[in-house]
Amino acid sequence: MGRTPKYGGDWTERKLQALRKYLPAYMTVLSRAKGYYRLIYVDAFAGCGHYQPAHGHDSADDVFPEFTEPDTRGFLQGSAAIALEVEPPFDAYIFIEEEPERVEELRAISEKAGRNASVLEGDANTQLRELCESTDWTRSRAVVFLDPYGMEVEWQTVEAIAQTGAIDLWWLFPLGMGVIRLLDRDKMPTGKLAERLTKTFGTNDWQKRFYERHKASTLFGDESFDVRAATFDHIISFVLERLKSAFPHVADNPLVLRNSKNVPLYLLCFAAGSEKGGPTAVKIARHLLKD
Repeated sequence: MGRTPKYGGDWTERKLQALRKYLPAYMTVLSRAKGYYRLIYVDAFAGCGHYQPAHGHDSADDVFPEFTEPDTRGFLQGSAAIALEVEPPFDAYIFIEEEPERVEELRAISEKAGRNASVLEGDANTQLRELCESTDWTRSRAVVFLDPYGMEVEWQTVEAIAQTGAIDLWWLFPLGMGVIRLLDRDKMPTGKLAERLTKTFGTNDWQKRFYERHKASTLFGDESFDVRAATFDHIISFVLERLKSAFPHVADNPLVLRNSKNVPLYLLCFAAGSEKGGPTAVKIARHLLKD
């Protein structure tokens, strides 16, 4: 997996800080070819740019109270506003959001910023895959920021991004906010939970990577059962392995972002699809991902 990933300090700002520093560096490098390439910024799950989610509880929150700190809920947005302020600006901005109210707010801040921005309403996976298929990537380059709250991103979408050979991807992977919630200690997920994990990783190999088969003697004979073997580091290693199977260049030091209780919530990952420009992009990203 490369070096052991560093763990974030002020994680509520850390994700945005990496993006805030990466985008100007990206534009500085790519603006030399701006007359040839159309430079695009894509923000999936974009919210409204400054959205402060309400603090509440659902059934999962009641089971995992350590994941429902106010800072967890307040961490989710801000990337859209940061991207709109980048100088020099991108040629186009594409924000994807499902909630109609947030769509309108995104349109409002985009108009106020005076940028060439489009707000797509609908499912981020569908919209991203259509964008990847319909864009002429021989004349376009892009940064895509995947910023889900949970496990909304499907591996098919990640693969579509990689196959363009032209996109730099920042992915806030739901380490504690998604995967670890589904991995029971003494029972392998089945049904819809297993399906969700397979859609996230693009393979059911997580079963043998995250669980071990054990046997125990009982009054009724020997019984077999599954026990979770995966630690956070095992999951991180598997995420990197999957990214490297799709992208030619991947930063090997993803940043684990923790809440105020020191519980890992997200894994900030970076991957570059360009064979030629990827090494430079990863070099910049690795520097920004350092603790």
